[in-house]
Amino acid sequence: MQYTHEHLEVQKTLKRYIDAHINPHVDEWEAAEIFPAHEVFKGLGKLGLLGLTKPEAYGGMGLDYSYSMLMAETLGHIECGGVPMAIGVQTDMCTPALARFGSDELKAQFLAPAIAGDLVGCIGVSEPGAGSDVSAIKSVARKDGDDYVITGQKMWITNSLQADWMCMLVNTGEGPVHKNKSLIMVPMRDGPNGKLTKGIEVAQKIRKIGMHSSDTGLIYFDEVRVPQRNLIGNEGAGFIYQMQQFQEERLWAAASCLQSLGNCIQWTIEWAQERKLFGATLADQQWVQFKLAEFKTELESLRALTYRACELYVQGQDVLELASMAKLKAGRLNRLIPDGCLQFWGGMGFTLENKVSRMYRDGRLGSIGGGADEVMLGILAKIMGIAKKPQR
Repeated sequence: MQYTHEHLEVQKTLKRYIDAHINPHVDEWEAAEIFPAHEVFKGLGKLGLLGLTKPEAYGGMGLDYSYSMLMAETLGHIECGGVPMAIGVQTDMCTPALARFGSDELKAQFLAPAIAGDLVGCIGVSEPGAGSDVSAIKSVARKDGDDYVITGQKMWITNSLQADWMCMLVNTGEGPVHKNKSLIMVPMRDGPNGKLTKGIEVAQKIRKIGMHSSDTGLIYFDEVRVPQRNLIGNEGAGFIYQMQQFQEERLWAAASCLQSLGNCIQWTIEWAQERKLFGATLADQQWVQFKLAEFKTELESLRALTYRACELYVQGQDVLELASMAKLKAGRLNRLIPDGCLQFWGGMGFTLENKVSRMYRDGRLGSIGGGADEVMLGILAKIMGIAKKPQR
């Protein structure tokens, strides 16, 4: 995959917006443990950046998936992990199934305003007792007249404290766990920043060791009524739809750390060239030189893997194996590189304000969210034919 002139123009536009409207406020948002999603998303929406790959009929640009990869990578220019993740939820995690399988009515109601930045979305999959094991979710939607009545809980939900709607995975039947689930669009509020829908409760704002500027919630649903027309695609196909969304989410996760990890290495090089140590600079130490060179080599290996996966995905191929590999490698490097770089910063690296220490905290989520490392390894073992299929 190679970035064209058109790709680079989109990148320039996004970087300008980040420099003017996001990075100057990152420290403030990190301290507040939330950022103004509606304001930021509206600015991105006006520039056409929230619907690069979405249908033109609903305000998108109708471009291929390489533009999502470009945007994910460029979001690494933001000097924290929380804001890019929140944007990625809007563009590549809660909207793909809606755009691909939703009715025209649903896309007009939810997708178009999400692309415009007028509404903030979230994806409701994980629960207190079901994270990596998606098939174990307990939330239920039963039919009553023309409605679904939803009861359950969703936890670790990014954007949920500000979200106007949730693309929610629920059980809609009693059959096999991979065939009894559906994706349903659930309005969270009566309008942007409005009152919560009857039956929905934000039970807890979850405080985290990193990703501070990204709001994360535990949400309760008690007999929440949603029209049956809010079903995405076919009833019972939700697990499959969500697995397809995960494939794009994992590609996004890999691409999103390319720029940020590159920044981490470069910041550390600049620090090492200035830091005096034993009559020389830290950068004069061969151990430091070799370690940073090794980090850059690992990063470029991830880039090559991610770009190849994207190229094949754009061609219409199934890239489950490569996407899982890229997600696994990205999670590992999000731990390895900031940790190794932080060591070279010494005491300065152990301060909250240091950008490398922020990456150290934020990056740890990469091996957990969107499918833990062990889930990725399990998928790969099955594809490789070395893991037995579970007996059901």
